[in-house]
Amino acid sequence: MPGPITIVGLGPGSYDRIPAEIRQLLLDPDARVIVRTLEHPAALRLSELRPVQSGDDLYESAPDFDVVYQRLAERVVEAASTGPVVFAVPGSPGIGERTPGLIRRLAAAEGVPITEVGGESFLDLVFLEVGVDPIRDGLAVFNGHDLPDPLLLHLPTVITQVDVPMVLIDVRDTLARLLPSSTPVTVLTELGTDRARVDTFALEALSEEHAGLRTCLFIGTVSSGLPGLIATMRRLRGECPWDRQQTHHSLVRNLVEEAYELVEALSLLPVDAPKGGPDFVAYDEVEDELGDVLLQVLFHSTMAREAGAFDIGDVAERLREKLVRRHPHVFGEVEATSAQEVLQNWERIKQDEKQRESLMDDVPAGLPGMERAAKLQRRAATVGFDWDDPARVMDKIREEVAELDGALGDRGAAEHELGDLLFSAVNLARHLHIDPEVALRRAVDRFDRRFRRMESSGKLDLLSMAELDELWKAAKVEPTDIPENRSEHG
Repeated sequence: MPGPITIVGLGPGSYDRIPAEIRQLLLDPDARVIVRTLEHPAALRLSELRPVQSGDDLYESAPDFDVVYQRLAERVVEAASTGPVVFAVPGSPGIGERTPGLIRRLAAAEGVPITEVGGESFLDLVFLEVGVDPIRDGLAVFNGHDLPDPLLLHLPTVITQVDVPMVLIDVRDTLARLLPSSTPVTVLTELGTDRARVDTFALEALSEEHAGLRTCLFIGTVSSGLPGLIATMRRLRGECPWDRQQTHHSLVRNLVEEAYELVEALSLLPVDAPKGGPDFVAYDEVEDELGDVLLQVLFHSTMAREAGAFDIGDVAERLREKLVRRHPHVFGEVEATSAQEVLQNWERIKQDEKQRESLMDDVPAGLPGMERAAKLQRRAATVGFDWDDPARVMDKIREEVAELDGALGDRGAAEHELGDLLFSAVNLARHLHIDPEVALRRAVDRFDRRFRRMESSGKLDLLSMAELDELWKAAKVEPTDIPENRSEHG
């Protein structure tokens, strides 16, 4: 029978820290010993005591780590065909090591018996050095080469494999987006050896020299990012007199106002954003206004939590489920090759969920007129009730203008025809992929700017209509009017 294979951990540092049981396995003269790497104090010392094979050559020849670990696993299983093998990894086989899992699968396929003996992990030493109990305090452990996005720092956090300067700088810059520059960061190096160091620096003081093969960073619990925002909102609700006083109904006005302020900020982005690179000035305003809208969502969720109804986590999960359910072309077997097909599927699924009797159901009557018109038109378009192209809509607009012209002597008829004209204008905006509210807002802003320029010329009420018209024409060609398409940001 081939093998067996025994996978052991070398611990985080010196050879003399390895338990006697594992040292006995490593020194067995009848076993072939393979270590993942000799770049480890215990592995290097072991190589002085007996013949050892390492996987370091694979790191130099393989194109990436996936290939390294796969080839190393194959090497270990192949070696077991001639007798017992001991495969040794830094730390403990079950923490931060991918090769043991690959060996297990290959060994099972080849019928090679396998056992594992855990070793001391570097995390055990980290806990002692920083005074964290992972059960009492919680713990997050991240790989410096692959930080999660978003990065949540609401638990004590260890960032491992900060092994080269480029990784350390990337980690530092990522943390700097979430934490004050003075945040203390503990750098732990060579734990378990006589060269062990534990130093604490301000985040901004981290530099390339702090990187190392056996270096990790520790950040204590901080209130930042989304978890920090949730904690802040709950505290405000409990301690701020104004926040405590609010109800769902009292905040409706705030929600509407913040939504309109966000719309205004979005209207300042280039028309093809996010294409063409970021306009950092405009995006800064968008970021701020998105935060204000998020505050409203979080405020209502916090109050619902007090009522025992739901919390922000429930809101997020319900939305996630809805997105998965309504995108079967991404998460299921349905095919959709165009945006139009996606919209048709969306409305069909939504109609089934809400048991609508009509596509026009549940479009709020309280929506602003333009948005309600556009939403109803989009609903109708999902079943093909739509113009083929913008040119056909323009023909309809000309028709509506003519009908309005013929109704000018009758106020009621004029209102009816003007409504039809505006409805058709919204339809044209939809076909041109332009938000009519944004287009109108920009037109209003242009009028505001130009009229103010006219006012700077003196008292307008003393001028004739012809003179006013000349001022208007001059105001339209002012140099400051040129960037109204935000082309300088594109």
